Amino acid sequence: MSLRLYFLRHGQTPFSRENSYCGALDPELTDEGTQMAEAFAIAYQATPWTAIFVSPMKRTIATAKPLCDAVGIGMQLRDGLKEIKYGKWEGETVEAVQATYREEYVKWLAEPAWNAPTGGETAVEIANRSSSVITEIQQHYPDGNVLVVSHKATIRIILCSLLGVDLGRFRTRIAAPVASVSVVKFDRHGPLLERLGDRNHLSEALQALQGT
Repeated sequence: MSLRLYFLRHGQTPFSRENSYCGALDPELTDEGTQMAEAFAIAYQATPWTAIFVSPMKRTIATAKPLCDAVGIGMQLRDGLKEIKYGKWEGETVEAVQATYREEYVKWLAEPAWNAPTGGETAVEIANRSSSVITEIQQHYPDGNVLVVSHKATIRIILCSLLGVDLGRFRTRIAAPVASVSVVKFDRHGPLLERLGDRNHLSEALQALQGT
């Protein structure tokens, strides 16, 4: 038996719906986001889960809760799974950031591994803090299915780290729409990506919502 990590991005929030930057901000899920969490729980409650690790933000906790309640497994909250901090960009739209922080924004687009949003975190910093959580999981749960509930940028950065993809390309190589699942299997050859950005557990109506 091998370890499989299921990376679940939280359901829709008002900020993801409006395509605004939300890292350190702590919004609740929208009603549709709650429906997404419930749909995931229904689709995956028969999976034999070994452990569930969750970012300690309202939106991730609310996304994990329906499954945790269904299978009777408690959440293990880890700060290392929090979203990238967007600093002064928090709550702003892409258009507003482009207009107000143009130089920093261009640098971040070109090389987000080492350039941070104004007052925020780099992809390298996210990779460093999230890697300790992945290592902990591998050490304590070498076999079975482990759910990791996190955020858009953080999941993409973790996947880049595991798969050997340049961290600076996390925004252009890895997709993680709201409430999507990506699966990585660990075997003797190392991490293998089995699924990326899967949303088949959602209804067509939920999949069609804005907020990728």
